[in-house]
Amino acid sequence: MAKSTYVYVTYIRTTPEKLWSALTDTKFIEQYWFGMRCESRFTAGSAWKLMSGDGTVWDSGEIVEAVPPQRLVIRWQHQNRPELKAEGASLCTMELEPSGTAVKLSITHTIEREPSKLIEAVSGGWPKIRR
Repeated sequence: MAKSTYVYVTYIRTTPEKLWSALTDTKFIEQYWFGMRCESRFTAGSAWKLMSGDGTVWDSGEIVEAVPPQRLVIRWQHQNRPELKAEGASLCTMELEPSGTAVKLSITHTIEREPSKLIEAVSGGWPKIRR
């Protein structure tokens, strides 16, 4: 099956440990994810949900892999827009790599379908969230 992929790379002046915390601390996530809140233990096999302030679940899935402070992999499916939910589960891989006084954050988002409206949607969202 064809695969749609979106890759976003940015450098953040911080440490891998601080960036990992920013990616996995549920209270901190609300500050940069437009008030959305996340529920997860961020350990392999744990559930993962992204919800709006009113409790509406936008995305849900599970943590596939968590290797602090290097790699986080989440398999999730969009829940709010029917045309995106119909595409099924996607895989989001976040890799953190020290680079001098910064950390290279690489986000690779894939889904087993081409073309993908979900990948089109997240390709506009990741730059807004991670700037």
